[in-house]
Amino acid sequence: MSSITTDQGVLHYEVFGRGKPVILLHGWLGSWGLWQETMQTLGSSYRTYALDFWGFGESGKKRSTYDVQDFVSLVDQFMQQMGIESAPLVGHSMGGTVSLSAALRYPARVSKVIVIGSPITGRSLAMPLKLAGYRPIAWLLFNLMGLFRLGLRTASPLICGDPDFPDMMDRDLSRTTLESFLMSIASLRRTDLRPELNRITIPVMGMYGKRDNIVHPDQWKPLLAGVPHTHVEVFPNAGHFIMLDDPPGFIGKLRGFLDG
Repeated sequence: MSSITTDQGVLHYEVFGRGKPVILLHGWLGSWGLWQETMQTLGSSYRTYALDFWGFGESGKKRSTYDVQDFVSLVDQFMQQMGIESAPLVGHSMGGTVSLSAALRYPARVSKVIVIGSPITGRSLAMPLKLAGYRPIAWLLFNLMGLFRLGLRTASPLICGDPDFPDMMDRDLSRTTLESFLMSIASLRRTDLRPELNRITIPVMGMYGKRDNIVHPDQWKPLLAGVPHTHVEVFPNAGHFIMLDDPPGFIGKLRGFLDG
């Protein structure tokens, strides 16, 4: 387990492999653990770094805000401290929104962006996620965390087909706080990248699962409208967690884009 100290708290990360750097960013309520199989596969050709956003996983949780732009700053600080001048960013869900935002805010830092099931506009989030961004509802969910975790475990087969997914989500949920739970999804709900996307000139790939019930699966359309050179891959038999629902297909497309 590795970590660095930033001006806004401890940042935990894991690293594996040799070669050019690739940075992996998880989604809301997630952690670096989502990327373990991806890191093992890419590690033969790339030095992969999987980060925990502040408030999630093993990173620091004593902050006043957990906005999307805070996580963009986290990526920049990490790259500065690690001496990484530029690298591809691979982001799942909220992590992809952060990746695109980092390409807009720090264009010299980002050489490619790969987004997986990521919202371009917060309006594309499923209604339960939108509601979780309101303090009274977030407070209720968090103070009934046992029931919430049980509900998520019960609903897990509808979200992801991987049998290990319920345990992964339960572990990651146990390491969040009310503030990181609330503020990050509230910020994501307010996000709309469409007005700025035309400033992105680097290679972009969007991966979306046709069965996604967390983020609307047609979010590749505003991405493609804003960044016309985006390479879009739609996975007909995958949901929100493409890397778990279709590992060979996901890795094949990801490696092909990184290698290209």
